[in-house]
Amino acid sequence: MPFFAAMALSRFWTWMLLLSIAYIMAMLFSGRQYGLGALVNGRQGEPMLVNEMDTTALAGTPLLAELRVAGVAGVHRGDTLYTLNGAGVVKVSVGTVPADGLFPTCRNTLTDLWLPLIGYLTFFCGLLNLLVDARAMEKVARVLSPVFHRIFPDLRKDHPAYGFMTLNFAANFMGLDSAATPFGLKAMESMQADNPDKDRATNGQIMFLCLHAAGLTLLPTSIIGYRAAMGAANPADIMIPLIITSFVGTLAALFLVAFKQRINLFNVPVMAFVLGISVIIGVLMAYITGLAGVHKFHFTDNLSNGMLLGIIGLIVGFALIKEKVFTEKGTNMFDSFVHGAKDGFTTGLRVLPYMIAMLAALSIFRNSGLMGIVMDGLSAVMAAVGVDKAVIDAVPVALMRPFSAGGSRGFLLDAMKTYGPDSLTGQLVCLFQGAAETTFYVVALYFGSVSVKDSRYTLWVMLLADLVCVVTAVFVCRIYFG
Repeated sequence: MPFFAAMALSRFWTWMLLLSIAYIMAMLFSGRQYGLGALVNGRQGEPMLVNEMDTTALAGTPLLAELRVAGVAGVHRGDTLYTLNGAGVVKVSVGTVPADGLFPTCRNTLTDLWLPLIGYLTFFCGLLNLLVDARAMEKVARVLSPVFHRIFPDLRKDHPAYGFMTLNFAANFMGLDSAATPFGLKAMESMQADNPDKDRATNGQIMFLCLHAAGLTLLPTSIIGYRAAMGAANPADIMIPLIITSFVGTLAALFLVAFKQRINLFNVPVMAFVLGISVIIGVLMAYITGLAGVHKFHFTDNLSNGMLLGIIGLIVGFALIKEKVFTEKGTNMFDSFVHGAKDGFTTGLRVLPYMIAMLAALSIFRNSGLMGIVMDGLSAVMAAVGVDKAVIDAVPVALMRPFSAGGSRGFLLDAMKTYGPDSLTGQLVCLFQGAAETTFYVVALYFGSVSVKDSRYTLWVMLLADLVCVVTAVFVCRIYFG
């Protein structure tokens, strides 16, 4: 246990739980918190109970008469909601529950996150096993080794992780998060096989995870969809700022890890690779910018989904061409797929405890009120040093994003609804949401999948990259939307 306590992520998780529980208990005994039901059983968006009264206390009042007429809908008086239940108890609520309580979080993690992840892992790990058995990963590794070996010098030049990482980066690049996760987990497993200290993250694993979390994205279809739903004049106008912001964040992660690992990135293959990616982004951005309205959204949606189907087709097609390799191994393509799919299911079983541990702790942290205190404190500090109010109004999304994708999404939609999707705040929250990753969850998920306990400096590098994205987003928004 002392070893675990020495790790940054473990310390964060432990103190987040202890401080949240201590704070809520202090609030309860001081009379400033009415009950603990929301922390354990509450659902996000439900009315927050602050008091209860017997109907006898309201006998003869107009409020009680209104409650009896209103039924389950209740009566609003300003920000306060009064409801009357069948037992004759008047419930008084102010505001809403910030996040699902402990039990709903555990249940929803299983049904809404883990089960879909199991499906993705099962299918895509089956496809990846086709690549492995067809010896495609060896070819991909040889092609990419001049670049990747300079970024991942601890990995041998023909390491199969290069192929998995390539598919992960490509899926992220096209906004295919569901496909990126299985590829990323396989990359971590592949590197873990050569890890001499199974409890400690390797340099390669750290570099990969930081680049993955930086989330270079070309087609932010979900963000465009949110803006369209909120009535933005041009929902896709966020694409170029988001691409620039995520690209800067990715470069920041690359150089931060390279500095820590003393990797020299200033060489021809790496610089040519970065320049090549920049050119591809520039050409696609120029083309997409020339599209109008619905055509832009239609093109980006088809491009991302077309890339996914294309990858699947290429994998199966290549395996078919190399079918004799399967025969030599005494198997066939279908059996190879099923074998890989079983491995994906096993991987899913390993990651479940890590998912629940982190998300349950974050639920308690948010519902205790400590998250709100942190946000209010930082907003006050920013206001004191002269930060624009429009930026401050977007800060909750930036602060919540490393902790919870669902929580930051709620703040995103609320900010666009309150300030407008085309306001500076509305544009900023889209960049904060699209250019960053759920840092703490990602660290727990990916390292948990390979049972790595010491993540070393991964967490602070990822958080610094998130900060770079936030600062970049502010500058880009001001210049682009000026």
